[in-house]
Amino acid sequence: MRTIFHIDVNSAYLSWEATRRRREAEQHPDSETAAEPDLRDIPSIIGGDPSRRTSIVLAKSVPAKKYGIVTGEPVSAALRKCPGLVIAPSDFALYSEMSHAFKAILKEYTPVVEEFSIDECFLDMTGMQRMYPDSVKTAHDIKDRIKSELGFTVNIGISSNKLLAKMASDFEKPDKVHTLFPDEIEEKMWPLPVGELFLCGKSSADKLMRLHMNTIGDLAKADELSIRAILGNKTGSMLWHYANGIDETPVAAEHEAPKGYSNEITFDDNITTWEQGDKVLLHLADNVSARIRRDGVKASCISVTIRGNDMKKHSHQRMLDAPTDGTSRTYETARELFRQLWDGHTNLRLIGLAMTQIDRDGQQQISLFGGETDEKERSADKAVDALREKFGSDIIKRGGMLGSDIKVRKR
Repeated sequence: MRTIFHIDVNSAYLSWEATRRRREAEQHPDSETAAEPDLRDIPSIIGGDPSRRTSIVLAKSVPAKKYGIVTGEPVSAALRKCPGLVIAPSDFALYSEMSHAFKAILKEYTPVVEEFSIDECFLDMTGMQRMYPDSVKTAHDIKDRIKSELGFTVNIGISSNKLLAKMASDFEKPDKVHTLFPDEIEEKMWPLPVGELFLCGKSSADKLMRLHMNTIGDLAKADELSIRAILGNKTGSMLWHYANGIDETPVAAEHEAPKGYSNEITFDDNITTWEQGDKVLLHLADNVSARIRRDGVKASCISVTIRGNDMKKHSHQRMLDAPTDGTSRTYETARELFRQLWDGHTNLRLIGLAMTQIDRDGQQQISLFGGETDEKERSADKAVDALREKFGSDIIKRGGMLGSDIKVRKR
């Protein structure tokens, strides 16, 4: 039987900000901020400027949750629920640093680690019994080590597959270890509301509850064909199997060669001008094309995606006459697509850029026009990449890059 851990940082963004503040207080014990309470112990959130209508709650403390504050609601609404709420701004450089440190510890315990998100990982501990014979003790050791060395807490779920391990990690929080093995499903998982099953969205849960399938156990005991008729073949079959604890998905430590490269940014505040949008596109083009160059490949298709307040995504794409790995060409193409896609009036919450149709043979069609210019730009791109590799990503920024007036929420 496999042994799988799912490890999830408790209230990651808020915990990481609280950890940073505590470290600064320890370094400067006489400062005014040293006397401030830990964000995790008071009603607090990570969110945007409350004076802006579009600012939302990105993370919340346990005390804030008791006021009915939920992730994703407007900051102004959260303040009405709790007028004394403490608001901390987002800091994605900090989150990246903390995530890297957290995952570095996990990789000391097994070579098979799947990075599921910025604050979640699956560990395949199968075959590690000689080193770690007691999986529960090992999970406690990992949890306590992260708390001691990094200053924040995690939950760890243990089971024989990824689904059950993830469900277990969502049990009582924070700073806990839970098991959910197949013989524990009936007692620990089946009594839960059906909406708490992994990947069971609100629409699916509503359909099931209208048919009096209110718990995960009700779904598990139903006929699979009936569930597929209600929810569709793919979703119905998946959720029925999940309700019965069935999941054979491997922990993917090594990824296949990517079929495409992409990045997208969601904003605390709406994008409302072409100038803001162009800054975002240049930032995305710089990021994605650098990854293309790092892997020694080129892309023949560029696409741009946007999403407004209606939460609907729209995208345009273009095939290039020759594959590219260049920042300038990627940006100019993306900029043209952006102008075809956006009317300049609708508020934007997300912009994304993707480079697909990957060419791995290293060949590139030589243009009869602008060849010397292309080579100069390629040399400049490589020089920028080399500087960032040696001194860090912030050592150099291209003109017009993402500015401080644009507050990002998630990359």
